[in-house]
Amino acid sequence: MPIRAVLWDIDDTLFDHTAAAANGMARHLAAEGLPRGYATADEAVDAWQRLTRRHWARFAAGETDWPGQRRDRARDFLGRSMDDTEADAWFERHVAHYESAWSLFPDAVPVLDALAGAYRHAVLSNSALESQHRKLTVLGVRDRFESLLCAAELGVSKPAPEAFLASCEALGLPPAEVAYVGDEPDIDAVGAAAAGLTGIWLDRRGLGGRPELVRITTLGGLPGLLAGNTRFGASDTFG
Repeated sequence: MPIRAVLWDIDDTLFDHTAAAANGMARHLAAEGLPRGYATADEAVDAWQRLTRRHWARFAAGETDWPGQRRDRARDFLGRSMDDTEADAWFERHVAHYESAWSLFPDAVPVLDALAGAYRHAVLSNSALESQHRKLTVLGVRDRFESLLCAAELGVSKPAPEAFLASCEALGLPPAEVAYVGDEPDIDAVGAAAAGLTGIWLDRRGLGGRPELVRITTLGGLPGLLAGNTRFGASDTFG
């Protein structure tokens, strides 16, 4: 079956989350002060990124809810107990600095423009709807996507097949007619393929080493790949 729709990941696929998270936390620390236990701001930013991965994994596994993982990140990072109100307030101040550092990758809008007339578009994210809707709106691309589904509201996270299938259902298309593009080889590409979609790994860091996956290193390689100018399943890199 031909591909009729592209289902997108957001963070570190269309949106440079890694840079925004690091820069936003650096700005937050400059405003709030360096917490006890960290020798430098760089050390604190590295710790924040590790804690983010740990608590997002807990959220994805159903061990906590969306507000809970935020509060636990704040408590672990600061190394002290806080009630929910205090933790929420600290996190919201951090979010303001994080948002000030938001940006799309340079190849995001050009590829959305290139694909606009040929494919339908939707988003599936392991995040929360309010957060991702706001992000796409502020960045000026929310109207590019027919649907936006997120793990916090779905109650299931990628790579579970149910997450991908819910997005296909929202599009009214069978999985075989949908391609999923994301930066995580297992969560995104392998998970999508297991659900019957065409999984495409956006390997921005050029890690390689996964010849079984369809892989591109920039979004610039996506239009040709989808158009059939290259063959799915090959171990080549499409840049």
